[in-house]
Amino acid sequence: MAETDCNETLRELEAFLDHELSEEVHVAIHAHLAGCHDCHETFDFHAELKTVVARKCQEQLPPGLLERIRRCLGDDEAGTASSDGPATG
Repeated sequence: MAETDCNETLRELEAFLDHELSEEVHVAIHAHLAGCHDCHETFDFHAELKTVVARKCQEQLPPGLLERIRRCLGDDEAGTASSDGPATG
């Protein structure tokens, strides 16, 4: 990949952030991001979003929340098992 355009960069952005690209493609996207303000802003947004999501996924659930979710899902599963259609709540 000699030259990378904006569409290619944006298409590969998640793989770039996850370090899932070949060295050649990684270098091409890195070079494009260095020279394209719009793509670099998009990259910054996605990188920050990925960081926030990862941080939030490590936080502890409030006490009792998991049990409340299980009860809700259990109620939903019971409702969908009937032939009356979807459960309404």
